[in-house]
Amino acid sequence: MKRALLVIMLSLATSAAFAESAPDFKLAGQNGAVNLNLLRGKVVYVDFWASWCGPCRKSFPWLNQMSSRYGKKGLIVVGINLDKERALADGFLKETPAQFTIAFDPTGGTADAYQVKGMPSSFLIDKKGNIIYKHQGFRDQDTAALEKKIKAAVEGS
Repeated sequence: MKRALLVIMLSLATSAAFAESAPDFKLAGQNGAVNLNLLRGKVVYVDFWASWCGPCRKSFPWLNQMSSRYGKKGLIVVGINLDKERALADGFLKETPAQFTIAFDPTGGTADAYQVKGMPSSFLIDKKGNIIYKHQGFRDQDTAALEKKIKAAVEGS
């Protein structure tokens, strides 16, 4: 029993010591600069998207729901657009409005820092600034599991 407890404690300490810190970013946004460090203390759902991405278009209504449902509990959704031309992003947003924070990264530097491999790619960041979950793509059948992770993060479990 004591040995099992020791193994659990060591694994918890090890995983905490090697938590992956989310790369900071400061990007232009629709309503001013978006700086990840200034969001510390909140749970942040970072979603990388582009105007040409079909699954991104499908994800926005769900992201709007998550922002609405968990925003008062401390969730901030940040959609980072990777289009090189701002007009493409603006056209997408006119057709598919976002009710969450939008930032623009036309050089793709933030996507490189997060090692984005496909679109959309999302990262759930805890209140301490650590990445606690990564997800690539968007499928309706994944939304319940994603929401469960968001809920657990904002509730602190």
